[in-house]
Amino acid sequence: MSTDTVVREEYKALLTPWKIGNCEIRNRFVVTSMGGTDLFGWMERNHFDKQGARFIMEAAKGGAGLVLPGCQPVYNPMFGEWLHKNKKMYRDLAKWMPEFHKTGAKLFVQLTAGFGRSFTISGMMEKLYSNKALREASKPVMDLDKITASASPAPNRWSDKVPSRAMTVEEIREFVDSFAECARLLKEAGVDGVEIHAVHEGYLLDQFTLEYVNHRTDEYGGSFENRYRFPVEIVKAIKKACGKDFPVSLRYSVVSKTKGFRRGALPGEEFEEAGRDMEESERAAKYLQDAGYDMLNCDNGTYDAWYWAHPPIYMPENCNLEYVEHIRKFVDIPVVCAGRMDPVTAAEAVARGGIDGAGFARQFLADPQWVNKLIEGREDEIRPCILCHNGCFNMAHYKGVPNDQDLYDSLHLARCAVNAEMMQWNKHHIEKAKKPQDVVIVGGGIGGMEAARVLALRGHRPVIYERSDRLGGAFIAAAAESYKGKLRDLLAWYHRQMEELGVEIHMGYEVRTLQEFGQQPVIVATGAVPRVLRNVAGHEKMIEACEFLLREPGAYAAAGLAADAAPADNDLELGETVAVIGGGLTGCEIAYELELQGKKPVIIEMLDDLIKQKGVCLANSSYLREYFAWKKVPVYLQTRLTEVKDGAVVCADKNGETFEIACDSVISCAGYLPAPLASGGKKNVQFIGDCQSVGNLRSVIWGAYEAAMKI
Repeated sequence: MSTDTVVREEYKALLTPWKIGNCEIRNRFVVTSMGGTDLFGWMERNHFDKQGARFIMEAAKGGAGLVLPGCQPVYNPMFGEWLHKNKKMYRDLAKWMPEFHKTGAKLFVQLTAGFGRSFTISGMMEKLYSNKALREASKPVMDLDKITASASPAPNRWSDKVPSRAMTVEEIREFVDSFAECARLLKEAGVDGVEIHAVHEGYLLDQFTLEYVNHRTDEYGGSFENRYRFPVEIVKAIKKACGKDFPVSLRYSVVSKTKGFRRGALPGEEFEEAGRDMEESERAAKYLQDAGYDMLNCDNGTYDAWYWAHPPIYMPENCNLEYVEHIRKFVDIPVVCAGRMDPVTAAEAVARGGIDGAGFARQFLADPQWVNKLIEGREDEIRPCILCHNGCFNMAHYKGVPNDQDLYDSLHLARCAVNAEMMQWNKHHIEKAKKPQDVVIVGGGIGGMEAARVLALRGHRPVIYERSDRLGGAFIAAAAESYKGKLRDLLAWYHRQMEELGVEIHMGYEVRTLQEFGQQPVIVATGAVPRVLRNVAGHEKMIEACEFLLREPGAYAAAGLAADAAPADNDLELGETVAVIGGGLTGCEIAYELELQGKKPVIIEMLDDLIKQKGVCLANSSYLREYFAWKKVPVYLQTRLTEVKDGAVVCADKNGETFEIACDSVISCAGYLPAPLASGGKKNVQFIGDCQSVGNLRSVIWGAYEAAMKI
C-alpha cells in the first residue's frame, strides 16, 4: 500500500495498531489458519515448507497485520514425529523470519494437540484399522489408535469403524511438554508468538472441555476446572519455557452450537446445547485468560456443527460476531472474530470496541492482495471467495462412506477453486508466450473467460464467440439464488477482467463448425445441457432447473442487468408446493431457495442420501441436510419418479411400490450432459469444462487455466 493512499473512512478502524501482550500488530486484519498453509508441512514428514511459507509471505505483503499459518500438530499424524525433534526446520525458519518481518506483519505459529474423534477418516484408513495385522503394520506411518484418541471413548465424526479411545494421563503430559518445547524453539527462531489449537471446533483440546465427549473421572474430567486442565497446563508450560512476555493466543469457540454427536444447530434454531453454552463460555474465557492466554481467536461450532467454523454460502455474513462481541465483555485480553466477516461490519465492531481484530482465511486464497486492494479503493479488482470449499476444504461425507476425498486433495489442502495458481505455483503460473497467436474460444462462460484471461496475460490474442447476448453461461443460473451474492461478484470480476485485458468478444454468434477458423488454435467451452427424463411419462410438464433459476432476479444481476429487470409476470407460474426431482447439490440449493421464498419444496432423490457426491464439503452438505430436517421439508430417498401428472407426481420406492405426492409444480434437477462442439477433424482443438466432463467450478477454472497454458 502506498503511503499516500487515501483510505476509505469505513475501513480506517481496521488499520489502527493494537497489541497482543507486548507484541504490536500494525492493523486489525488477521489471517486465520487453514490446513495446508503450514510452515512445517501438512500430512507429510516435518520440514520447512516453502509452499506454505510462500502463501504466508504473500498474505503479509498483501496487507495482513497478523498471519497464522496452518495448524501444526505437535505429534505428526503421519509418521508419528514429534514436532520439537526436527531442529533443522527451526533453523531454516530462523533464516526466513527476517525476510518475513520486512513486510511489517507479525507471525504466530499455530500448534495443535490434534484432532481426536474429529480426525477425517478415509475408506483406506477404515481398512487399515479394521484389519488387526494391517493396523499393527501401519503404525510407524499412521497410528490411528493414537491419532484418534480423545478425552473419552467416543464415535468418530466421519466413521463408525474407527472409534476413539481415552488418552492416558502419560500421553497428555507428553503433549504438554512438546507444546512447551515447540514454543521455545519457535521463539528462538524469531516467531512473534504462538497460538494454541484449540478449545475450538471440537478438536482434541475442545473434546476435553465438552461434557458430551468427556466422561473421565480423573483429574482431566468431571469438574469445570478438570475439563479445562489440559489447555491450562499447556499455556502455563509455554510461559514457563518462554517467559510471560511471549504471546500465546488460543483458538476458541465461544459456543458449540451442537445438539450431540454428528448433530449441529443452525442459525435461529431453538435447541438444547450439548457442548459449551454461553454461561459456561463467560466463565471459561476469563479462566483461560487468567491461566495465561494473551488473546482469544474466536468463532463458534464443533465438527458436529461444522458450518459455524467453516461457513458455507448459506450461513449469514458475520455469523459469529454477536457471540464474540458478547464474550469480549468478560475478558481483558484482545479477541478476534472470524467467520464470513464483512470488512465494513468488522471495522464498525472494532471501532465500538466489540472486537480487537477481524479474522479472514479463504479470501486470502482467492486473492492474497485483497487487503491492499480494499484499502486502496480497488474493491472491484478483488477476486472473491465464493465459500464453495471445492479447492480448499472438500472433505465430503454422506451415508455409506467416511471422508470421500481423493488422496491428492487430502494431502493438498488450501488450494482455491477460483484461483488456479494458489498453492499450485509449480504447475500453474503465467509464462509469456514465445509466439503470440490469435486464439478462438467458443463459449463465454466461466471456462471461456478464464481461458481468455490467462491467454491475454501470456500475450496471446483471445477471441470469444458467445451465442447468447451475455457472458457467463450456465454460471448465470448457478449464481441466481438470493444467497449467491458472492457468485455474482465473481461473474462481475470476470466481466471486468475481459474489459481490462481488452478481450475481443462476439456476442450472438453461434459457431457451427470449427473449420471456419482455419489453422488458429481453438478452445471449446460450450458447457453442458440438462438431462431430460424422457422415460418419465409427462416429463414435458417439468420445469428444468436452469429455466427456473434464469427467471429469478439474481440471474438478471448475475448477467449484469438490473435485478428488477426480471419480468413481474413470471410465466412459469410456480405453485406453492414444488416437487424437486433430484437431491444432489443443485436440487438441494433450489429447494433451499424455495423454502426461503416461503414455498413448500418436496425433494425426491433416487440415492439413499442427499448430496451424495464428491467435492462438496461436509460443512456445506450438513447445513442443507440439517436445514431440511429443521424446517420439516419432506425428503423422499431411494425414490424414483415414474410420472408427472397435473397436481401430483407418481413415484416408486425402493421396493417398487408406487405412490403419489401432491404438488403444484415440478422442477427437474436430474443433472447435465456434456455438449461439445464436434472438432470436425480440425487439429489444434482443446475441450474444457463441462463440455468435456461435467464437474464443478474448480474443474472448469483449473482446466481452462491449463488449456490456456498449453498454447
